[in-house]
Amino acid sequence: MFKYDKRHGGPYDRGAADSYYNRGHNPHFFKGATYNSKMVSFEEMTAAEVAAYYAGYDDNEANGNKKDQEGLELY
Repeated sequence: MFKYDKRHGGPYDRGAADSYYNRGHNPHFFKGATYNSKMVSFEEMTAAEVAAYYAGYDDNEANGNKKDQEGLELY
């Protein structure tokens, strides 16, 4: 089994977060702290970084770890 760097803001973490918040795939990550450092977009990512993003997304989907949407009104 391959081990991914799961640091906050990294590709694996961002994939898992997109899944958790029921967002679609949008490969990206942050060089440092999430939202407080340079964001790296899909076009700038290496193949390994993209693979880590999708692994985080897919792992979270498989675990079913989703933000509770119950009681929230959607407009």
